[in-house]
Amino acid sequence: MNDVKRARFSVLDLALVKAGGTVADAFRDTLDLARHAERWGYTRFWLAEHHNMGGIASAATSVLIGYVAGGTSTMRVGSGGIMLPNHAALMVAEQFGTLETLYPGRIDLGVGRAPGTDGLTARALRRGLGEDDFPWQVQELLAFLAPASPGQRLRAIPGEGTNVPVWLLGSSTFSAQLAARLGLRFAFASHFAPELLHEALHLYREGFRPSASLRAPYAMIGIPVIAAKSDAEAERLATTPYQRFLSLIRGEPIYTSPPVESMDRIWSAEEKALVERKLGAAIIGGTDTVRRKLADLLDATQADEIIFTSDVYYQSDRLRSYEIVAELMLSGLTSHVSETILG
Repeated sequence: MNDVKRARFSVLDLALVKAGGTVADAFRDTLDLARHAERWGYTRFWLAEHHNMGGIASAATSVLIGYVAGGTSTMRVGSGGIMLPNHAALMVAEQFGTLETLYPGRIDLGVGRAPGTDGLTARALRRGLGEDDFPWQVQELLAFLAPASPGQRLRAIPGEGTNVPVWLLGSSTFSAQLAARLGLRFAFASHFAPELLHEALHLYREGFRPSASLRAPYAMIGIPVIAAKSDAEAERLATTPYQRFLSLIRGEPIYTSPPVESMDRIWSAEEKALVERKLGAAIIGGTDTVRRKLADLLDATQADEIIFTSDVYYQSDRLRSYEIVAELMLSGLTSHVSETILG
């Protein structure tokens, strides 16, 4: 295997709460992961907004971003993402302007248009705004983060002039096309909705219009990964996210459960197919398998960056998974084991 395109690599975290654990435990694990990821060479650490979901503790996303940024020193920290229709653009600009002022040059603002929750909670959050308002909200947000115009009466303080990098996130082609039209960075949510990955990347790159903040398209893709000492061990660890997605399908709380030896008696054939479709982009295996699949992925997508989720139960297994991935990405995914280990 020849060297493939070198891509940046990052972490997407949900502050997952373990079965039998606490929210405080989840926060401590998140910061612990961020500190390790920084040492291992990850580019950024993003946190996602979710509400009213038992098992996910990242509802106050900007607060957690401050917690992680304050506990690290060099890595970029941001949102993957803020669900913009849940908020006033002015308040988002103020929050991220504050973060950028506290941690200059280290803050990212990824925004999406999905609710990040159920319909009842979305109605409680949005109060009249919806996904149809999203393009207008994005442009309003960009204006609040730009330098104020002479005589401008409504300003984000802090926020104006910080020009926090804005990314559009999406699991369909809508945000890909909007990001292209506005000249913004684009991140595709293939970690849970991989079906339209290639179409979205194509539309984004083909339609991209350079902007003041970005001269050429820049695409990130979300990928679930579980790397372990062997394929068999990785498959066993993967039963943790399998159970979580199964609970999501069933409408149950999605607390992170310990791995099991087999899923056969836990899910039906139909449920298995649904979970496997949701995780269709997942890379699961020992070092050699993960290396090969990552190389194939980068060859097929030409992604500029991959943001990884590795949602396994035990923190030690989770850290080792991310460490293996970092070693492989830094090595250029060469076929020589010695080069991979030394990175």
